[in-house]
Amino acid sequence: MSNLQNKIDFTVLIKVVNANPNGDPLNGNRPRTTYTGQGEISDVCLKRKIRNRLQDMGENIFVQSAERSDDGFTSLSERAAKNITDYKSNEEYAKKACEKWIDVRTFGQVFAFKSGKDKKEGVSVPVRGPVSIHQAVSCSPIDINSMQITKSVNSEPGEKKGSDTMGTKHFVEFGLYRMKGSINVQLAEKTGFSEEDAELLKEALRTLFINDASSARPDGSMEVVSVYWWRHNNKIGQYSAAKVHDSLKIALKEGVLIPASVEDYEVRLEKLAGLEPEIIAGM
Repeated sequence: MSNLQNKIDFTVLIKVVNANPNGDPLNGNRPRTTYTGQGEISDVCLKRKIRNRLQDMGENIFVQSAERSDDGFTSLSERAAKNITDYKSNEEYAKKACEKWIDVRTFGQVFAFKSGKDKKEGVSVPVRGPVSIHQAVSCSPIDINSMQITKSVNSEPGEKKGSDTMGTKHFVEFGLYRMKGSINVQLAEKTGFSEEDAELLKEALRTLFINDASSARPDGSMEVVSVYWWRHNNKIGQYSAAKVHDSLKIALKEGVLIPASVEDYEVRLEKLAGLEPEIIAGM
């Protein structure tokens, strides 16, 4: 693998149509919103989807979902203990973890697991990853629709049919979300995150919602519109990440009050001398 030599910033535009992109468990699982009414997808949710895509692409993942476990381990401590042995220092432990799992060398991980009969032994190894992900925020305030649903089946054999169980589903009618991220070369050198890993991340972002369908997110209801990928010509970057991300301007077209499609937005790039993004269409 070749070492990462260039700072990278990226932005992903995500289209949501009649779906709940990220429910808030503290608010009746309604789609997350900011105080100004804009839709929000947490960075934790986005990292989970990226991990799932990398796993689908054949990469080793440390933080696996229980229903997607491909190695038979049911906990992170068990997975770590069975895969990382015979180490002499915390640095060696971190090195082996980064070599084994792509999500560790990408996002980092805190290995803090107790072991032994008295639970006084174990490891405490922090790994700081080079890839930072912001929460995705909609470009305009969103409208949330709610639908009453009922369950009218018996869960167990022999049960008498009782009254229907009522429930509610919430979904975003339409939203265009913007996700920002960056890759730090200095941290990549410490974890071993390579040029090849960056290409895998780019592909995972382009195909983010493959195999992600559910009752809250029907197949086709969430789509990556495009990925903007800025590769700087040095390790620290020609511009700050804030200036790079702000160079992508997204605004409602004149006369549009309530957006119903991506075409209702004007998307334009401000020129940054010496830095042109690669624009990749989503799948």
